[in-house]
Amino acid sequence: MSSSWSYGTAIQALSSEEDLSESFSTSSLNFSSGNPRIEETRGLMHLFRHDSNSSLSSSNPSPLPVGRKPLVCVLGVPNHMTYADFCQFSGSFIHHILEMRIVRMDGVEDQYSVLIRFDDQDSTDSFYKHYNGRHFSSLEVEVCRVLFTIDVQYTGSIEHAQPSNSSSNEQPTCPVCLERLDQDTSGILTTICNHSFHCSCISKWADSSCPVCRYCQQQAEKSICFVCQTTENLWICVICGFVGCGRYKEGHAIIHWKETQHCYSLEVETKRVWDYVGDNYVHRLIQSKTDGKLVELNSHCVHADNGCGSCSCEDNAMSEAILNSKVEAIVNEYNELLASQLESQKLLNENLLKNEEIWKAKLLEIEERERKALKLTDGRVVGLEEQLRDLMACLEGAKNVEMLQGANEIKDVIVFDTPRES
Repeated sequence: MSSSWSYGTAIQALSSEEDLSESFSTSSLNFSSGNPRIEETRGLMHLFRHDSNSSLSSSNPSPLPVGRKPLVCVLGVPNHMTYADFCQFSGSFIHHILEMRIVRMDGVEDQYSVLIRFDDQDSTDSFYKHYNGRHFSSLEVEVCRVLFTIDVQYTGSIEHAQPSNSSSNEQPTCPVCLERLDQDTSGILTTICNHSFHCSCISKWADSSCPVCRYCQQQAEKSICFVCQTTENLWICVICGFVGCGRYKEGHAIIHWKETQHCYSLEVETKRVWDYVGDNYVHRLIQSKTDGKLVELNSHCVHADNGCGSCSCEDNAMSEAILNSKVEAIVNEYNELLASQLESQKLLNENLLKNEEIWKAKLLEIEERERKALKLTDGRVVGLEEQLRDLMACLEGAKNVEMLQGANEIKDVIVFDTPRES
């Protein structure tokens, strides 16, 4: 069997499953990973694939290959599924995963694949039985295809790589939580740009870009010239968004500048801005080859005097030297910015403390005023109670007097009306 068995053939073989009476043969698939503008790693995966020409042996009645390892490859994951989406899709199996690696398959641009290594064979078999042939979601037409992986070989072919300053004996850390990337404590996910994170950390990242270098796994659609439909040497007008080819093609970008006087144009391949009036590059930011981040750079094209509009022969050593010379200035600028922000925070904190003291004084004043008002109210209540007692005593005395007067009058009447005895 040829080792260059293509991805399309793999999908066709997977789609031709009719029942469980199948055996497995091996195949090889080429893959790659990494940010192409920084470094790119290529490799070869040896996989078990379905073969419907022979049947299963009686000793292995389940559709699982003999000699399999706790290593599988999930093929055909749609690009719109982020790292967090795939971690959520893996469900309860995420706790049994030691390592996941996102890779590209040669010739496939709208999908990616995931190499997964589990802690034991039982978890691997359960993952295969649960997810193989299952839709990624009820709204998706793509089906999850899981293949057992025999071996993974890295063939190197690293481009634009920079030497690492860290020791090879030092265990890397997660850029999110800064903890050690230890497979024994938690699973590790390596993104398509070769940056590693804890699965629990990357599962909270809702974006499809890398938290470190912002490289997006979703490749942008290829642009074409609005006039001649070519896809080579393209420039985008930063004023109106017109896409035209460069002067080494049909020159539609320059024609657009002459017609509209929109003098700034962005080269699609290098992301650099060209000024047609000044006839030179005027960009201020470029993508660092070290970590993929945007850094400040204002370098004049060495061929600008000759009318070069799409220079691709710039001295790499000179570019790196200019980039390194800007690092210190950028660090100083950020330090000054940080110092100014800290000073602003200090002033803000002082103002907050002053406001706190003012409000405390106002609160004490209000409490004192309330205390005095309460004391005055209590005094008034006591006075009213005393007046009420006096009034009640007066009323009681008047009532008693009336009762005594009435009793005397009755006594006098009885005495005068009684006749004397003879």
